[in-house]
Amino acid sequence: MTQADTDIIVIGAGPAGLSAAAEAARLGAAVLVLDENDRPGGQLFKQIHKFFGSKDHRAGVRGYAIGDSLLAETARLGARIELGAVVYAIYPDRRVAVITADQRRLLLNPKKIILATGASENALAFPGCTLPGVMSAGAVQTMVNLHRVLPAEKTIMIGSGNVGLIVSYQIRQAGGQVAALVEAAPAIGGYGVHAAKISRLGVPILTGHTVKCVHGVDRVEGVTLVALDDRFRPVPGSERDVAVGCVAIAVGLTPLAELALMCGCKFTYIPKLGGHLPVHDDNMETTAAGIYVAGDITGVEEASSAMEEGRLAGIAAAEALGRVAPQEAAALKQAVWARLNALRTGRFGQARRDAKEQITAEGRGAHVS
Repeated sequence: MTQADTDIIVIGAGPAGLSAAAEAARLGAAVLVLDENDRPGGQLFKQIHKFFGSKDHRAGVRGYAIGDSLLAETARLGARIELGAVVYAIYPDRRVAVITADQRRLLLNPKKIILATGASENALAFPGCTLPGVMSAGAVQTMVNLHRVLPAEKTIMIGSGNVGLIVSYQIRQAGGQVAALVEAAPAIGGYGVHAAKISRLGVPILTGHTVKCVHGVDRVEGVTLVALDDRFRPVPGSERDVAVGCVAIAVGLTPLAELALMCGCKFTYIPKLGGHLPVHDDNMETTAAGIYVAGDITGVEEASSAMEEGRLAGIAAAEALGRVAPQEAAALKQAVWARLNALRTGRFGQARRDAKEQITAEGRGAHVS
């Protein structure tokens, strides 16, 4: 890894990071992408389902194919990707401390930094939750779609957001059974189209229910489900046992914002987008000048929004380096914003758009050098 010709360091090689790198490199910036994993692409390569929406957002294309095209675009434009590289500190002078895959410790000195660190899955505590076989929905998706291994013959899914719905469908595609999808709220949280698909496959969706406890000695052997009243209290006598070998948990994501906190960025708290988030402006620049953010670190949405935010951050960082004229940059950013706003419409999207506007309003003109 060399640093002499690095204008921009992008931390995170998922959809947002790769998009940011491609866009900045396209405009002439020297870009280095760092990722602690041993393969790039983030969650895209687990996503075997087709995207939907508009042609601009790859409707009809499977997630892993979008990941392949992003990787090819990044390589073609000359952005470098360093895998197995753990960023463990960003100092006040913006130097980036990294441990490389071969255990070298480096201090890199980029002109700009784009944080695209993603999000982590939330846990859920209940008796038996530490037994082998209780895992996150993302872990199940990794086993099924990347390693072609079912965690168990039969699974209970907890959480009816899009992740829970989609992973349930993918378990069924792989030949596994989903005994039920359990949701504590009175209605499903994800898209109806995904819920309809698993319903057609015979998967019961139990709203107003939760897992009371998990049974087993050295692995999951079954669960006890219980109904909840309108104040989320267990209804006595409603318990029922179900034999399963896996309990998958899909109860939301939390942005991985530790590096932004380390940079001294101002934060705001928006539960609808996952919790504590770095404030940023319309260029995706945080209150710490020269530090940009994109993707789930700015609020949990979905891959299409993350890629658009990455492109926005890449354009803005390249513009700040003088790699593109302000007029051209303004046109490019306007086009990205039009696509982002198109994504943030409807029942689910408008709430995200409102929350995002709250963040950007707070971030405008709030940079601290």
